Amino acid sequence: MFDATRPAHAPADHPKVKMGRVGVLLANLGTPDDYTYWPMRRYLNEFLSDRRVIDYPAWKWQPILQGIILSKRPFSSGEAYKSIWNHDKGESPLMTITKDQTAKIKQAMQDRYGDQVMVDFCMRYGNPSTKSKMRQMVSEGCDRILFFPLYPHYAGATTATANDQFFRALMEETWQPASRTVPSYYDEPAYIDALAVSVENAYAAMETKPDILVCSYHGMPERYLQQGDPYHCQCVKTSRLLKERLGWSDDQLISTFQSRFGPEEWLKPYTVDHVADLARQGKKKIAVIAPAFSADCIETLEEINEEIKESFEEAGGEQFTYIPCLNDDDTHIRALSKVIQDNLRGWLD
Repeated sequence: MFDATRPAHAPADHPKVKMGRVGVLLANLGTPDDYTYWPMRRYLNEFLSDRRVIDYPAWKWQPILQGIILSKRPFSSGEAYKSIWNHDKGESPLMTITKDQTAKIKQAMQDRYGDQVMVDFCMRYGNPSTKSKMRQMVSEGCDRILFFPLYPHYAGATTATANDQFFRALMEETWQPASRTVPSYYDEPAYIDALAVSVENAYAAMETKPDILVCSYHGMPERYLQQGDPYHCQCVKTSRLLKERLGWSDDQLISTFQSRFGPEEWLKPYTVDHVADLARQGKKKIAVIAPAFSADCIETLEEINEEIKESFEEAGGEQFTYIPCLNDDDTHIRALSKVIQDNLRGWLD
């Protein structure tokens, strides 16, 4: 353990402080504390008030959000969360999985670096907050922190807003730790390999192979792409690299986008519509994977495995297989650990 000591060259009466450790702070989107109305409302208010997520002027958006959306959506979203909730642990699947990922990464870092590295996680929205976990790391002697948003692909509404929150927390520190943020890892070979292994294992367990694999990514308004957000390009490259790693032809894998919100045009094709088109075109057996999510959550367990599945089956689809996110699978943990180790170079070798 790292005990408090006097800084080098400090006078004898200088108070002892903990220092010398490196913190690895994992970050994911977030989760409500419960699926009932008020916890859902607090979570949705924080999430939908983020200008990185909804960039309409506050004078226009906030009356709609506070007066209409937050009076109704907590009920419907709460029902969706209730359908996937981990009732045994009293938390959402995202929270359970993130805890499991953190525990495995912590062990991997300890095996490599010993007590030099402290590993923990935070959420951009909800609890545990970025500020509380960063403060804890500083108090435990972390004078360097590697902040790792668990999004393979960069987007302003995910990676950037997580980084923003981390920087806000740094602004409140009297003695700021040296800090780094982990960039997107959408083309990291170990990540692509982990995706491919998950597909290969899923296909090997099926009696009848799917006609096509649908890579469903979270969507965003098309104008974000025009403004320079690289998300779409990175998603398309991940699909291409996955297809090449699997040794497949172009007609065996497609990319689509889900979770459209609001009246704007979003990235296309829309998953919920396109799977129905596939069924009508004779693709009666499909598999769906969500490469942009590091952990299963409401968008995968409820939206893909219920809403999108229903759209496919109502259009005549016969076999729908959802391939889970990489979650805490050992191939995923090795990929994430490699990304961490690469970004710790110069601090720890």
